[in-house]
Amino acid sequence: MHASDVQEVMKRVEALDEAGAKQRIDALVPELNRHNRLYHEQNAPEIDDRAYDLLYRELVALEERFPAQVRADSPTTRVGGAPVEGLEPHTHRVPMLSLGNSFSADELREFDARIKRFLEGDAPEIVEYFVETKLDGLAMSLNYEDGALTVAATRGDGLQGEDVTHNVRTLRSVPLTLKPPSGEVPDRLSVRGEIIFNLPGFLKMNEDRAAAGEKPFENARNAAAGSIRQLDPRVAAARPLLFMAHSHGELEGVELPPTHSALMATLREWGFKSAEGWLCRGIEEVIEAIAALGRRRSSLDYEIDGAVVKVNSFALQERLGFRTREPRWATAFKYPPERVRTTLDGVIFQVGRTGAVTPVACLRPVRVGGVTVSRATLHNADELLRLDLRLGDTVEVERSGDVIPKVVQVVVDEAHAGRPAVVYPETCPQCATALVRDPENAATMCPNSTSCPAQVREALRHFGSRLGMDIDGLGDRIVNQLVDAGLVREAADLYTLRVEDLSKLERFGEKSAMNLVAAIEKSKDRPLRRALFALGIHHVGESTARDLSAAFGDLDRLIAATELELSGVPGIGAVVAKSVAGYFRDPKTLTHLQRLRALGVKFVPEAASTVVVAKAGVAGKTFVITGTLPSMSRPDAQKLIEGAGGKVSGSVSAKTDFLVAGAEAGSKLTKAQSFGVAILDEAGLLALLEA
Repeated sequence: MHASDVQEVMKRVEALDEAGAKQRIDALVPELNRHNRLYHEQNAPEIDDRAYDLLYRELVALEERFPAQVRADSPTTRVGGAPVEGLEPHTHRVPMLSLGNSFSADELREFDARIKRFLEGDAPEIVEYFVETKLDGLAMSLNYEDGALTVAATRGDGLQGEDVTHNVRTLRSVPLTLKPPSGEVPDRLSVRGEIIFNLPGFLKMNEDRAAAGEKPFENARNAAAGSIRQLDPRVAAARPLLFMAHSHGELEGVELPPTHSALMATLREWGFKSAEGWLCRGIEEVIEAIAALGRRRSSLDYEIDGAVVKVNSFALQERLGFRTREPRWATAFKYPPERVRTTLDGVIFQVGRTGAVTPVACLRPVRVGGVTVSRATLHNADELLRLDLRLGDTVEVERSGDVIPKVVQVVVDEAHAGRPAVVYPETCPQCATALVRDPENAATMCPNSTSCPAQVREALRHFGSRLGMDIDGLGDRIVNQLVDAGLVREAADLYTLRVEDLSKLERFGEKSAMNLVAAIEKSKDRPLRRALFALGIHHVGESTARDLSAAFGDLDRLIAATELELSGVPGIGAVVAKSVAGYFRDPKTLTHLQRLRALGVKFVPEAASTVVVAKAGVAGKTFVITGTLPSMSRPDAQKLIEGAGGKVSGSVSAKTDFLVAGAEAGSKLTKAQSFGVAILDEAGLLALLEA
């Protein structure tokens, strides 16, 4: 995206009246929320950063011009996505916010002008900025108490992330304890940064995987995110991952340095690696620094997708403050995506879970954005028509970060017109059913949802996925075997499988058959939100499934809900409400749900899956945990306390009821004693919980 693209968006926004703006906002909000979930929750984005930023810029402009039309579920009021299942949630005491974006030197100058306008007469003539590399990794917060690492958490939705301490502790670049040269240790510190791969190490790891017969990783960011979200810490420990600090969230007990550049120097003294950065006097020096970084971007030992510009003075940062979603004192400059040329060898048409038939370009392998690319999306029939693709054409391919590559344009030469044109098939390539056009979604669909082998396979994979019913062992190979053998045609068929059925399949011994049957049986007790996601309702991802489960409580109430009732749920717009209501009105759906229930699937209401057992002496009390406990971690102790109805705080005050103190308790113990707070060791805590 270039500055001209932004100008076109602004023209379209200015041409709309309030009714037109509302219609466009109602289309943009669910679309952007969907892309947020794909990127932050599933690591499976469909569009690149700049395409997303262009849509987001349009929404911001519409909301600024028509503030009465701002929706409660607008992504301008949210950051990122919800935590993935399987890891414990962690609430950030200081939210982890996103940054606004800039795409040109003129936009950087406007950023500088906005800062000076906001500060009015108190603005310095030349603002001092700090420019640093924008690392393309997994956003992380490392939390320290009394100098010891207590929790490492992903950003998640900015307010709540995932506790991944067990993996982050294995990284050598992460200090487990702080040893400042001055000896003064902060009472509380959160260090924000990114977990990334060192690129030489990443390439060596892929070489080793290939030599061992394993599939190499496609890109560094997804591999880093996947490594840190593993439940087994040995996975992260074996990989060349780095934590690079770029800011802080909270700092208590020591004086905050006056500037961001001084803070980064302090963090380096305390043992953290940091992103490369430059101090700049004025916005013109910022523009020069970003241009210089762009020229050497490909030679760096780690992947970046831009640069971050911050007002250096913390005093000015405090005066500038925040907007709903982002700080006024910082912006992210995004470099244009790399574009390369290669040859189109062919086009295949893939059938997805929803029946959408998508063209995919088969390319002469080429290196784009750090990844060797041989496939690229062509989106839909409209895009094929726009490109006028011919077999053997030279095409330009673009890829930003970890996003699926796309064909941007054809390099037209004299032979172009004589080459065979690429045309959409008239029938489904999997089941030969006549395809239909869905103009509302610009898609070409196979309507044979119950018998098309591709749709059946994809629906079963989705049903058994980790975020769905989490059926261990139901991988691609097994799904293909079950469908090919005619044993499974819909999700309910899984619950009829017997060990003797599976034992007849190729490479299926009795033990593996017993394990899969046991995993399927275990999935019957999944909570409603997981089952709703697993059903594959159009427009219902993990976050929406959670919202629906929380709002209606049980499956029968949800089935009976009207579109109006559905659209009244926070985060559920008109499009999603229509899709959900239509799904539950379909007789085939109701028959399938009835069959699932008859086979023992419980669709457990959310309230029944997360019960707190309040205990006298603990319920309503405030606890602080410090030091190293003999046989449990601090998160484990916190879980026990909260499970009994207690609250856990990070700092001691006169309102604290109990301090749970382990070895090397530090300053919190002294503070608790001065306030007369009751002190418990681990045995005392367990006795209180058991009383």
